[in-house]
Amino acid sequence: MLRGVIDTADERLLVGPESLDDAGVVVLGENEGVPPGGRVALVQTVDFFPPVVDDPFLYGAIAAANALSDVYAMGGRPLTALTLAGFPKGFPGEWMAEILKGGFEKVRESGALVAGGHTVESDVQFGYSVTGWIDPARVRTNAGAKAGDVAYLTKALGMGCMTTAAKLGKISWETLLPAARQMATLNDRAARAMDRVDTHACTDITGFGLVGHAYNIAKASGLTLRIRVNDAPLFPGALELAQRGLFSGGAKRGRAALGSEIEIGAGLPEPLVNLVFDAETSGGLLIVVPRADAEALEAALRAEDLPVWPVGEFLAPGSKRLELR
Repeated sequence: MLRGVIDTADERLLVGPESLDDAGVVVLGENEGVPPGGRVALVQTVDFFPPVVDDPFLYGAIAAANALSDVYAMGGRPLTALTLAGFPKGFPGEWMAEILKGGFEKVRESGALVAGGHTVESDVQFGYSVTGWIDPARVRTNAGAKAGDVAYLTKALGMGCMTTAAKLGKISWETLLPAARQMATLNDRAARAMDRVDTHACTDITGFGLVGHAYNIAKASGLTLRIRVNDAPLFPGALELAQRGLFSGGAKRGRAALGSEIEIGAGLPEPLVNLVFDAETSGGLLIVVPRADAEALEAALRAEDLPVWPVGEFLAPGSKRLELR
């Protein structure tokens, strides 16, 4: 909707809505008080959503990690955060305090500062507007992938299945808790790993699922991305829930919206295909590097105590933007 409103011709707007990126990037110059020859840009994003878990502290932490992730995906570092909160009349004060505390602790873990915020009376909603900083020469956008590049994922998939199953009472809190902890994990280590190599593009996997966010990179880069579905990392128990049809709804919406742009290989199990379409909450980074840098990225990921999950490769543009194999 914003693409018809925002002045993308303004040279200060380095990254706007046209490339479907995770955040906007604005270059600061002498008019904004930067000394001559200085190189700095602001990364700006906003994200908030209703509860995905029943624990108020973890809900706040997950919402914060999710919002901060957009800055990491652009290659930036979080600087400040403004709280965005909606609570209904009569909402317990102790729950409100725990949500705010969970978010605050996660922002502090990132090294950023909570500088204020705004609250309205509404259904429960929580999140942050985050500002980060970056060297303009090191911005990672959706449009930078090149044919021959490989893609790595840094968190397991299946959060849509896990949270949906919990809401429907199909799994216990004890079963959901490890997934909640993954969702509350920052993508700071993944961002540090990709900074050590010649990263061409990056995005984080959230509401549009692996397929939706990968599609954005393929489209913005003018390429086809082949995803090896069987290599996609799955959170323990997620596939079993998918086989029972427990999805967030993102799988159905994604297939309806992108079906004509995606080739699904014969013989792929439907539950697995639905999983890579399904929505994720506070997912990992999808890091795109030249094949020559793949080994260096893998070493950097291991140095950050992160798993190494190559999931696809970029090809010259074909008849479809994505191939699921």
